[in-house]
Amino acid sequence: MSRHQYDLVQCMKQPGTRVGKVCQQCDGRCPICDSYVKPTAKVRICDGCSFGHLGDKCILCGNGLGREEGSGSAAYYCLECVRQEKHREGCPRIVNIGSSKADMMFKKVSTNSLQR
Repeated sequence: MSRHQYDLVQCMKQPGTRVGKVCQQCDGRCPICDSYVKPTAKVRICDGCSFGHLGDKCILCGNGLGREEGSGSAAYYCLECVRQEKHREGCPRIVNIGSSKADMMFKKVSTNSLQR
């Protein structure tokens, strides 16, 4: 979870067997602390977050990974999060988009409707 955006909420359900995927923009980032240092353990996500329309999206930012089967790379926890056992807390997928991003989208829609 991003250290700089405190309004983001993680899924935190029991992780399953599927490995979480991240886009090129988030590649190498720890889903808990945003560290780029010493990736250690693969991220496991819950069954609800791994199928359907969520299965081909980045677990951190929600961007699409593409249509190809091998698109996106595996997400990893950093060494410190593994040592502190934060990787055992649950599924790390971000389930909301945050108020700053929602405000930006609302402002974008409202300015487009005013221009018509």
